[in-house]
Amino acid sequence: MGGQVFTCTDCGTVRYSYHSCRNRHCPLCGQGDAQRWLEQQHELLLPLPYFLITFTLPSELREVAYRHQRQLYALFFRASASALQQLAADPRFVGGQLGMLGVLQTWTRDLRYHPHIHYLVPAIGLAADGRFCRPRNPAFLVPVQALAVLFRAKLRAALRQTGYSGGIPAAVWTQPWVVDCRPVGSGAAALKYLAPYIFRVALSNNRIVRLADDRVTFRYVDGATHQPKTCTLPALAFIHRFVQHVLPRGFVKVRFYGLFSRRYRPLLAQLRAQLALKVAAEPPSVAPSRPGLPGLLPAPALDRCPQCGQVMQARPLAPLRSRGPPAALHTRHRQVGLYSACWAHRKMHPWLALPLQQGGGAPQAL
Repeated sequence: MGGQVFTCTDCGTVRYSYHSCRNRHCPLCGQGDAQRWLEQQHELLLPLPYFLITFTLPSELREVAYRHQRQLYALFFRASASALQQLAADPRFVGGQLGMLGVLQTWTRDLRYHPHIHYLVPAIGLAADGRFCRPRNPAFLVPVQALAVLFRAKLRAALRQTGYSGGIPAAVWTQPWVVDCRPVGSGAAALKYLAPYIFRVALSNNRIVRLADDRVTFRYVDGATHQPKTCTLPALAFIHRFVQHVLPRGFVKVRFYGLFSRRYRPLLAQLRAQLALKVAAEPPSVAPSRPGLPGLLPAPALDRCPQCGQVMQARPLAPLRSRGPPAALHTRHRQVGLYSACWAHRKMHPWLALPLQQGGGAPQAL
C-alpha cells in the first residue's frame, strides 16, 4: 500500500511507516479508526450506570458455528438481543426497552476459538407508553440465570428452523449456559476495552515475542490468574489460530439495538439533554476524562531517530501491486511478456514445455 522509509544519516537506523491496508483483520492497522469510533461512541454515552453483559456460545455449538459462521453469528446476535430485551421489559426488572451496543468476539486471549457477544447497556429503558423507566436497584439489571435459560430456548428454536441442529448433542439443551452481567460504571472503560477489537482481530504485532525455528511465540494475559504468559506454536498452528477469527466478508460485527438504534437517535438526544440538566443541578464534581486507546496517544515523531534522536531523512515507498517477494521487485517491473517468460523457463519447468502454435514462437495458452 506504500508508505515512507526514514533513515538516520548518523547511526544508520531505518524505520518504516506503511499506509494502512484498511482491513479489519490486520494486526497492524486500524488504530486510527478505533480511536475515531471510540470518540463517536462517547457522544452516545448517557450519564447513567452501565452494565456489560456477555453471552457465550457453548463448546458443543462451536463446530457448527465455525462451519456456518454467517448464519450462526446472525442467529447468535438475534437470540441474545431478543432474550435480553424480553427479560428487561418485565416490570420487576427494568420495565422497558433497553439501549444495547453489541460486539462479537470469537477468540480467547491465547487465540482459541470462543465465540461470545458483549453488550454495553445503560440502566434505563423506554416503556410502552413512552416514559423512561429505571431499574429499582441501580446495581442490578436482570437475573443472569433466567437470561441464560431464555437465550438457550431462543437459540434452539432458531437453529431448528435452519436445519443445522442435527449434529448437536441433545445434552447441550439441558446443561447451564454461561451469561455474565456486571456493572461497569459510566461505560467509558468498557468502550475502551471493546474499541481495539472493532478494527483489529485477536492479536497485535507487539504481542509477538519471537520467531525462531519455524515456531511463533506470543504473549497474553491469563484470564484466571491475570498473570502474563507466553504461548509457543508451530507456524502453521499459529496461522490457523489467527485465521479462524477472520469473519465472513461483509458481516457486521457491531450492532445497535433498542434506544441505540438509528430510529431512536432523536429520542436518545432528548434523553441525554434531560439527564444533563439533572447532572448540572447536582453539586459540581470532577468531570471524567475520556480515556484514549493504548498506543494511540501522540507517539514520538517518526522523523526523529529512536536511537540517537537525530532528524531522519524520509523518502516515499511506492505501492507494490504485485504480491510477489520483494527480492523480485526488479523482475516484476520489467516489461517481459508472459509467454516469453514461460518460454525462457521451459527447461526449468517441464510442465511449461507446451507444443508450439503453427506459425508462431509462443506456447499455446494453458
